[in-house]
Formats: sequence, structure tokens, C-alpha cells
Amino acid sequence: MTEEAGVTMRTDHPVPPIVAVKPLPVPTTARDPGLSVKVTAPASGDRLPVIVFSHGNAWSMDGYEPLVDRWAAAGFVVVQPSHLDSRRHGIGFDDPRFGSIWRVRIADLHAVLDHLDEIMDRARTAGLHATVDHDRIAAVGHSWGGQTVGALLGARVLDAAGTPGEDFSRPAVRAGALLAATGTGDSLTPFAVEHLPFMRPDYSTMAAPALVVAGDRDQSAMSTRGPDWFTDAYHLSPAPKSLLTIADGQHTLGGVAGERVAETTDEDPARVALVADAVAGYLRDALKLDGTAWAALGERAATGDGGYRVAQR
Repeated sequence: MTEEAGVTMRTDHPVPPIVAVKPLPVPTTARDPGLSVKVTAPASGDRLPVIVFSHGNAWSMDGYEPLVDRWAAAGFVVVQPSHLDSRRHGIGFDDPRFGSIWRVRIADLHAVLDHLDEIMDRARTAGLHATVDHDRIAAVGHSWGGQTVGALLGARVLDAAGTPGEDFSRPAVRAGALLAATGTGDSLTPFAVEHLPFMRPDYSTMAAPALVVAGDRDQSAMSTRGPDWFTDAYHLSPAPKSLLTIADGQHTLGGVAGERVAETTDEDPARVALVADAVAGYLRDALKLDGTAWAALGERAATGDGGYRVAQR
């Protein structure tokens, strides 16, 4: 691995080498501090598919390398914003901005899409020479990021009376993947009701193709339900949808945010690789690039040792 001028060259992945460029400022409104992103991609390539990634609570553009690097190695340009809830910003529940952070998160992803060409121009000046395919854009999110991405795919947020809120969908986002994403709000704990009232997604309008990834041992402190809570995005949204259930997977699905991070309770690099490769395979299929890897994963699920299950509708 070599570093120069804000560029990290990763040589531990298949050719072509991967380039990571950060921080790249992105114009946005009503946001203090401002929005910055990291771009990770093959060093070169024309009309590459794009993944816009939304991190989980308190994380930043600097997390999730085990996923992002494998996606870049699979030929994706990955753009990672640092949302306002990143722990580096120090915004707690008592901060007046916290109640609207869920909206700012969605606005961050819209800003990335609005300024994608500008982001790539800046990345190219730092050594990344890939170009993107605007007809092949996907969004992926983990945990709170899963709910954020769901909004771009068509999901809405219910208010206390059960009325759906604004439509934040983005037709340019052709497909997505929701990893350990928030379930519906009918079983929220008192803490979640008080501090996270926006954790009430309505998936009935999430029409875009999506892969939902859930661990079958993921017990959320925010819901009184069991791990099935994290499958709501699959069961309650219109087809086409796919569900990847990870045996013994907990909330970080083996450690997707990084190696040896404190939040990981089920450290398993092989599990992380499975999640990364499944998302890449699914998105390559959904974006009509190549369905071979996704089909093979489904076949292995049907004949394998039960380490994961795949359902589709």
C-alpha cells in the first residue's frame, strides 16, 4: 500500500489497483459542518457502475473498508459521505440538530447524486482516472444507513399518527442493498420512541429492486421483536426483492465496518466477504451487467451447509 497527496493505492486486490481519494467537499445546504466524501474505485476504467454508501450511526467515510474495497475490486466506484451523526461531529441526542439528522442524511445522498460529476472531476485531479455510468447507480446502507437508502428507493417515514411523510425517492438510483436495516416502528422500545421517532419506515412504497441482508441472530436494542425485524424491508415492500439471511450473523454481519471494531460482536472475515460479494453480485445483476455471480450464490445457498439462505420474489 502506498500513499501520496491524499490518495491511497491498494495493491492487495486484483488488478486494476484500487485508488481511494478523500476528503472531497460536496456542496449542500443547511448543513454545519459541511459534507465531504471519500471515493474508492479502480484506478481506471470507463463507465463504471456507482455505489453510494450510507454508513451506520456514528460512523464516517473512513469505515467499512472490508466492504468498499471488495466492491471497488469488483469494478464499482464507491462514494461514501460522512453523515452529520458521525461521532467526529459530536452531535448527541441533546443537540437541537439531532431530531432532523435523518432528513440531513437523505439530503446528503441527494447532494452526492446531484454533484457526482463534480466529485469525480475532483477525484481525477488526485489520481483516479475512472469514469462513471450514470445509468448504473445503486445505493447501499448499513443499519441507520439502510433506512436512509430505503428512502431513495421509495420508502417513507410514518409520523406518530401513521401518516406517510415526504417522498424522497430518486429514480436515478436503479437498485440498492439494505444491510441490517431498521424494521417497522410498531415494536420500538421506549428509548427508541423518545430519541428515534423517525425509526418508523413504511416499505410499502419501496418499489425499486433491492437486496435485504439480515443476520438471524441480530437482536436490536431498539425493537422488542427478534431478528425478523430486520427482514421487514423484504417482506413489506413490492417485488422485485431478494433476501440474504446470514446464519449466526449479528448486527455488524461479521464486522462490515472494519476489523476489530468495538461494535462487532460476531467477528468473522469470511462472513464479511460473503456480504460484500453478495451485494456486488446482486447489484451487477440488477444493473444488467452480469448475473453470473448472483446466480451462483443462489445455487450455493440451495446446496450448501446452511451458512446463508437466499429468498427472492
